[in-house]
Amino acid sequence: MVMIGTCMVIGDGVLTPAISVFSAVSGLEFSLSKDHREYAVIPITCVILAFLFALQHYGTHRVGFLFAPIVLAWLFCMSAVGLYNIIHWNPHVYQALNPYYMFKFLKKTRKYGWMSLGGILLCMTGSEAMFADLGHFSYSAIQLAFTCLVYPALILAYMGQAAYLSKHHDFYSSSQVGFYIAVPDKIRWPVLVLAILASVVGSQAIISGTFSIINQSQSLSCFPRVKVVHTSEKIHGQIYIPEINWLLMILCIAVTVGFRDTKHMGNASGLAVITVMLVTTILTSLVIVVCWHRPPLLAFAFLLFFGSIEALYFSASLIKFLEGAWLPILLALILMAVMLIWHYTTIKKYEFDLHNKVTLEWLLALGDKLGMVRVPGIGLVYTDLTSGVPANFSRFVTNLPAFHQVLVFVCVKSVPVPHVFPAERYLIGRVGPPGHRSYRCIVRYGYRDVHQDVDSFETELVETLATFIKLDASYRCSEASEPEHEQELEPSSERERRLTVIASNPLRHRASYDLQGSVGHSAASTAEMRAAAGAAAADGGDDAAEISPARKQVHFFIDSHVSSPDGGKQVAEELAALAAARESGTAFILGHSHVQCKPGSSVLKRLAVDVGYNFLRRNCRGPDVALRVPPASLLEVGMVYVL
Repeated sequence: MVMIGTCMVIGDGVLTPAISVFSAVSGLEFSLSKDHREYAVIPITCVILAFLFALQHYGTHRVGFLFAPIVLAWLFCMSAVGLYNIIHWNPHVYQALNPYYMFKFLKKTRKYGWMSLGGILLCMTGSEAMFADLGHFSYSAIQLAFTCLVYPALILAYMGQAAYLSKHHDFYSSSQVGFYIAVPDKIRWPVLVLAILASVVGSQAIISGTFSIINQSQSLSCFPRVKVVHTSEKIHGQIYIPEINWLLMILCIAVTVGFRDTKHMGNASGLAVITVMLVTTILTSLVIVVCWHRPPLLAFAFLLFFGSIEALYFSASLIKFLEGAWLPILLALILMAVMLIWHYTTIKKYEFDLHNKVTLEWLLALGDKLGMVRVPGIGLVYTDLTSGVPANFSRFVTNLPAFHQVLVFVCVKSVPVPHVFPAERYLIGRVGPPGHRSYRCIVRYGYRDVHQDVDSFETELVETLATFIKLDASYRCSEASEPEHEQELEPSSERERRLTVIASNPLRHRASYDLQGSVGHSAASTAEMRAAAGAAAADGGDDAAEISPARKQVHFFIDSHVSSPDGGKQVAEELAALAAARESGTAFILGHSHVQCKPGSSVLKRLAVDVGYNFLRRNCRGPDVALRVPPASLLEVGMVYVL
C-alpha cells in the first residue's frame, strides 16, 4: 500500500508540472487565431518545462525568496478577479456555499453528477503535495496559510467563475470554458504572465516532493541507488537528484506533446491525486492505532468518513481510464515493478549473507593451517551484517590468507528516522578477544542525514575505536572484580555481541587538531588524537625527516581511570597498535556482487532477478561509500549470490 502511494506521488511529479504550465499557457488561445494556437501553446509549454528542470541543480534556496511574492500576488489576483465577477455578474452567487445545493446537484444529475466528480477533483489538486513543505515549515504555518489565505482565495475565484457562467451559459461547441474566459480583457495579459509564474512555483513544490520521497525510498532499500545532491548547506531537506530530474523532464514534455489538452491531463492527474489521498487515509487509520495509541473504533470512524468520500471520487476517476487516466496507472505499475524487484532482491541478498556468514574464530583456526598473515594498516570491511563475518570476506581470506593488523567490520545502516544524533551514531564492539585487534562498527544515518566524507569518517572512526578500547578495559576490570559464578552466567558469544555507543562530537582546529569524544558512562573517558604530520616537519629534527608527508602520526593518551597495571599495559599496547596501523594507511574492502537465480526457479523469478535486478544494478550508482573512497585505497571482492 505504501509503494502504491509512493508510485502515485512520483507519477504526480510527472503530471502536475505538465498540466500546470500547459493550462497557464493556454490563455494565449484567446489572443491567437485558431490556426496559430497549435503552433504556439505546445512549444511554449515545452520550453518553460525544459527551463524549469534545467534550473533544478541550482537549488530552490537561490530563487526561493521569489516564491512567496509570486504566490501571494497570484492568490490576491484570483481573489480580485473573483470578487469583480461576483459583484458585476451575480451578487447572489454566495448562496452556493450552502451544502444543500451540492446534494441537490447530485440528486438531480445522478449518474452524470457522479461522473463529473473526476473533474471537480481538480479543484483540490496540489493539497496532496503539502508533505513536501513539511521539511521547511511547521504544521501550524501550513494550517494558518491554507485556512486564512489559500482557501478564501480559491472560494472567491470559483464563486466568481460561477457568477460569470450563470450569465454566459450559452456556449458553442468550439468554445472552451476555462479560467481565462472569466478574466476581463484589459488585464488578461498580466494575469497570463502571473499564472505562468505561479504554475512554475507550484510545479517546483511537487518536483521537490518527488526528489524527497525517492531519497527516502532509497534509504529504506526500496529504490535503486541514485545520486543525491544537497543544494543547500543550511537546509538539508533541499536536495536534487540528476537522474530523476532529467527523466521527469522527458516524461513531462512527452505528456504535453502526447495529450495536447487539459482534459486528458486532468483525468490522469486527478486519478493520481485521489489515489495518494485514499492511500494516505488508509495508512493514517493505522497510525491512529499503532503510533497514537487511540481506540480502534476512532480509527474505523476516521476511515469510514474520509475513505467513503475519497472512494466516491476514486471510482469517478477510474471511469475516465481510456481518456487519460491510464497514464498514472501505467507509471505506477512500472515504478512498483522496479521498487519490488529491488527491495525483494536486496532482502534475499541480505538473507544469503546471513546464512553464509562465519565467525572470526573459525577463520583464525583455519588460518593456522593456511599460514594467515597480518599486514600493517587498518582494513575497513563494509558489510550489511551486524554480526559474524560476511561470506565475501571469508572467501577472500581463504584464497588469499592475509588481512590487516587492525580489522574493522563496518555496517552502515539507514534507520527510519529523519536524523540520528552524533552522540548515537557509532556502535562499537569486539570481534574475538582483544588480541585479535578486530572490531565491529555500526554507523547509523537517518534518511535526512548527510553522509560524511572519507577523511572525516576515518578520523572519527579511529577516535571512537580509541575511546572504546579504554571503556572496554575499564568494563573488563569491573567484570574481573565480580564473583566467578556471575561471570559464567553470560556466554562468550553474548559478550562479543555487546556494542557500546560512542559519542562523536569532534572539535577541530586548522593545522593540528584534538578530537575529543565524551560518553555518558560511569567510566567515561576521553581519547585524544593529534595529527602532526605537518607539525613534525616544522620542528626540523632528524625524526621529522624520516616521516613521509603522506603518513599520519598519531598519539593516544591513556587516562588514569584504568587502575590495573596489567589493564593499563594492555590498553597501551592496543592503542599503540591502532596508532601504528593508522600511520600505515587504511584500505576499504567492499563486496562486488553478481546475483543469479538457483536452478529450478520460476520464470517470473528469473525475469525479476536475472534480468530486472541485474539490469538495474548495472545502470544505477554503486554503493555510496565506493563513490567517496580514493581508488588507491579501494579493494573490491567479487561474489556470486545464488538466490
